[in-house]
Amino acid sequence: MALTDEGIIETPGMLSRWVRLGSGAKAHYMTSGESGPAVVLLHGGIIGSSGTAGWRFMAPYLGANGFRVYCPDLPGFGLADTASEHRPTGLASYVDFVEEFATALCLDRFHIAGNSMGCANTVNYVCAHPERVASFALIAGPVGDVAPHVTLDAKQEGQLFTFDGTPASMRKIMERIIYRGEAIGDDLIGMRTNAARAQAESYKPIPVSLVKYVSGTSDPVEAARLTTRGRIDKCGIPGIFLYGRQDVVLPVEKGYEIEDSLPGVQFFYPDECGHQGQTDQPEMFNEVFLEFFRDGMVSRKTAEWAGVSDRRPELESVVEQPR
Repeated sequence: MALTDEGIIETPGMLSRWVRLGSGAKAHYMTSGESGPAVVLLHGGIIGSSGTAGWRFMAPYLGANGFRVYCPDLPGFGLADTASEHRPTGLASYVDFVEEFATALCLDRFHIAGNSMGCANTVNYVCAHPERVASFALIAGPVGDVAPHVTLDAKQEGQLFTFDGTPASMRKIMERIIYRGEAIGDDLIGMRTNAARAQAESYKPIPVSLVKYVSGTSDPVEAARLTTRGRIDKCGIPGIFLYGRQDVVLPVEKGYEIEDSLPGVQFFYPDECGHQGQTDQPEMFNEVFLEFFRDGMVSRKTAEWAGVSDRRPELESVVEQPR
């Protein structure tokens, strides 16, 4: 692979696009597929991330199989608008961004998914705008106060959020979130390093907001906007959650706690899979997402491949049952 003139990894089946939002912000997104139901994929919150960095293996697959896929660069990431008035102020601002983005592209109803911070943003968007969500899929991330909080110590924060502007520093961060080492190519490091440098000022509020969200210490106004207890667990919208067994950012035990808090969401625990599972196990994740978004159900074969949870009875409305 190589970088385009916009500094994006050149990915067959993905196109770079721009749209002007109602707020005046110029939003960048990657898209795949020309017809079919819409899917919005939200990337994670580690510095340098983007729609391409998070979804370059999945978006073309869904696009080639009957979906219109949209992967926006969230404010503070990728090629997002860096003007001071359009910078993020915290996680609550991402709910507003996704709503603006969907409205600008006339996506009245769509499937939505997210990884890590994108998982939190997906949950928060579903709670705020359930009328627009057909179904949702989550990958290895926090879900707010519906589940027990977790405290990140100074060492963990440093490993995730310390970036000195060099490719070597970016590679060190990537090695914590991606289990499959061969997926950390020079093109990925170059793209993410350039984006991180360009978004340095815009990104500043994000680590603080993320840590507060995970630990349950957000300021009262943001906490009120982002409360999930009694909302995401009662919304009735079909959902799945994939949580890698080798996740070192939020270890799999955190996934168990979340599963216990979301009885209406079907969990999977894929093996040889870290924090960014769609990069570690692309073929597996692609098939799970395709079946779930297309059929509303994951086949028996795919479910077993993806490590369907045996911690509680499977949701028969989501996982095909053996005959």
